[in-house]
Amino acid sequence: MALTAAELVKADQEHLIHPLHHPVDNAEPMIYVRGRGATVTDIGGHEYLDGLSGLWNVNVGHGRTELAEAAAAQIKELAYFTGYVGSSNVPAISLANKLIELSYDMQAVFFTSGGAESNESAFKTARFYWKAKGKPDKVKVISRQQGYHGVTLQAMSATGMANYWKMFEPRVPGFVHIQTCYPYRFQGARPGETVGQAAARELEEAILREGPDTVAAFIAEPIHGGGGVIYPTDDYFPLVREICDRHHVLFIADEVITGFCRTGKWFAMSHWNVKPDIMSFAKGVTSGYLPLGGIMVNQAVKEAMDTVKPEDRWNHAYTYSAHPTCCAVGLANVAIMERERLWENAATMGIRLHESLTTAFGDHPNTGDIRGGKGLLAAVELVEDRATKKNFAGDRKVAARIQAEMMKRGLVTRTRPSPGPHPAPGDSMYFAPPLVVTAAEIDRTVGIARDSVKAVLGV
Repeated sequence: MALTAAELVKADQEHLIHPLHHPVDNAEPMIYVRGRGATVTDIGGHEYLDGLSGLWNVNVGHGRTELAEAAAAQIKELAYFTGYVGSSNVPAISLANKLIELSYDMQAVFFTSGGAESNESAFKTARFYWKAKGKPDKVKVISRQQGYHGVTLQAMSATGMANYWKMFEPRVPGFVHIQTCYPYRFQGARPGETVGQAAARELEEAILREGPDTVAAFIAEPIHGGGGVIYPTDDYFPLVREICDRHHVLFIADEVITGFCRTGKWFAMSHWNVKPDIMSFAKGVTSGYLPLGGIMVNQAVKEAMDTVKPEDRWNHAYTYSAHPTCCAVGLANVAIMERERLWENAATMGIRLHESLTTAFGDHPNTGDIRGGKGLLAAVELVEDRATKKNFAGDRKVAARIQAEMMKRGLVTRTRPSPGPHPAPGDSMYFAPPLVVTAAEIDRTVGIARDSVKAVLGV
């Protein structure tokens, strides 16, 4: 017999541990049962606009039966077999080839089950590369404040948000954090420097301070996701690439959120014509229909993997790497993106989203910063005082209250409370709807956000 809604809630609270778990946040869980396009429906029959693509990942939208059919067809033939060296399968080979075709001069793909596994793989591969090159002391990784790279232990240590560290420390040694390229709140730019130049300078200073012979890699999201949807200045990543080359540091691009047409291009680093040495991906590769992620490596890294002695092999693996069914869904998902040219809709609707947010919030007395313009990835940062960038006091719970008001009005998306006073980010609203979102849905999303802010702040 199927459980009632009340029984489901009770069972959820007693027997299911959620990500970022605490019962205080799960007293009245939303139980979702259906999704179509850019909307989801809860167990009570209430429909919501999906303002965050599930968790930044349902790029092709909900309810795509062809993805279910691709999974079913593969399961009927070969649901799973090991992808370890010496074994392979057709969907994994085909998807790897397709991803290399779409990427910026990368050479090979290793598949994982998600973003944190992908970044773990990237960090280990960077260490491997330098050991293979006779530089075993190059083990440190430089990452950025407000960067999010996952919360497994090594990925958590790279993540630049202290709330993820508190109850799990000590962190893995060898991770160094610097300021990100945050035009609204960057501290310490010199006269005549752009924020991009200053943030890049901080990277070079950190490499020199730690010692270039100890630094393996620098990791960065092209556009921050969970840390604030922070856009860099256009001069930043070209400078980063030059600095990494100058000091023989690998550049890891974390495209877990920004990949697969999210920013109006297949991969976001293309906006600046910058090529990483290693790229991590996940989320949009299957649009969340099945778990899949991975890393792509350039030719130099692949050659290092292929030319070491057998006893020094790249001894890294996951049981579900190159999972046939997940890769089959990935292939079908990419085919949808190509057929429907979803990068174009992402670019067009992204401009509409950014312009609409600017119209709705540009003159609001509590608007600190409005970020967007590259595809369907946007944010509005709210402050108590525009002139000083003073953040709201935490006990006002501005972000949480706005999120609750948006839910009442039929929009589910993420808000982030300010982690502290300036220069920490202010209370923020994030917007990353599925790439199939319509103009009418964008307009409704922004209207709900504006009404919700007014309900909380009174203006």
